[in-house]
Amino acid sequence: MDISVVIPLLNEEESLPELIAWLHRVMKENNYSYEIVLVDDGSTDNSWKVIESLHADNQAIRGIRFRRNYGKSAALNAAFEIVEGTVVITMDADLQDSPDEIPALYKMIAEEGYDVVSGWKKVRYDSKIAKNIPSKFFNWTTRRMSKIPLHDFNCGLKAYKKEVVKTIEIYGDMHRYIPVIAKWAGFHKIGEKVVQHQKRKYGTTKFGWNRFVNGYLDLITINFISRFGKKPMHFFGLLGSLFFLLGGGIALVLIIQKLVAIANQLAYRQVTDQPLFYIALLAMILGLQLFLAGFLGELISRSSNDRNKYLISKKI
Repeated sequence: MDISVVIPLLNEEESLPELIAWLHRVMKENNYSYEIVLVDDGSTDNSWKVIESLHADNQAIRGIRFRRNYGKSAALNAAFEIVEGTVVITMDADLQDSPDEIPALYKMIAEEGYDVVSGWKKVRYDSKIAKNIPSKFFNWTTRRMSKIPLHDFNCGLKAYKKEVVKTIEIYGDMHRYIPVIAKWAGFHKIGEKVVQHQKRKYGTTKFGWNRFVNGYLDLITINFISRFGKKPMHFFGLLGSLFFLLGGGIALVLIIQKLVAIANQLAYRQVTDQPLFYIALLAMILGLQLFLAGFLGELISRSSNDRNKYLISKKI
């Protein structure tokens, strides 16, 4: 199979028939063998009924329905587990991503050897204040931290080698950082393509200002996990050891000072009467706690395999 198109959706009953017809036309014109995986992320409208109807008309359309809303990352992860295409395309269901971009994206993966190709909505029709400016700042920060020269990390229109989506794991709100996750998984040929951005035709956006706050928190998380997720003791153990040694060193100096004063019959203060002693004691306690946190983290990382838990009510 040439292409798997993955489309997570939430309350998009109006746009689905038009989007599927558009995708079918593009696939037929280019003679691709394909499947379309629609993931209903807990919609409260008739989206699932529309998906069932579309599946009845075209067996290339597959569907996954969550019992409740788990988020875009869970939807993508569930779809990635079942896709069969050599090239996997992800796109949004709101008709703001154009299926006409698929042939060029497919060529970059299948013929030019890219592992991941991310769309870049260079010209956007969103509100400049509400989305464009925060998005530019968000992308600039991510670009600097990840060292990946992409302009639009959060673009839903992306293309992947099948090997990439079968290797990486995404959860929480980590879908924004799939190129970053792919890079740290060993896939280094990551490209970008300018794509058309269209005005929303039906419904309203499902994202608010909180996505930018969550985005930065997730960026910190993913940087930490990528470096220490499999070896938490390397971070917590090192930091804990430094705190413990610092506190122990201060306490030792205070004790030595007292002993020297006694030996020379000089006036001295009790060690426990000095504020510095309590700072040293606090550092030692924090160091011990951090060390134990690293030890527990090692135990958890070696015994836990299930990050994602989502309940699927139906598949077609």
